[in-house]
Amino acid sequence: MNFETALTALKAGQMVKREGWAGSKFIQLQTPTETSKMTVPYVFMVIQNAEGVAPTLVPWLCSQTDLLAEDWVQL
Repeated sequence: MNFETALTALKAGQMVKREGWAGSKFIQLQTPTETSKMTVPYVFMVIQNAEGVAPTLVPWLCSQTDLLAEDWVQL
């Protein structure tokens, strides 16, 4: 799917990734609550590590390559 469809999936609470991403990585949309430090929605990447190790969460910014890619998949 393209990024427009992936963004719609993110807004619906789904996780998405690019087929070309190595390893166990995907992105999610976080919508802040009244107790959050952030005040606007943001996208973050989840990088799953070895079994039994907590995943790494990092802010994610879309590159032009990601924006124009057609290999997005919903998890």
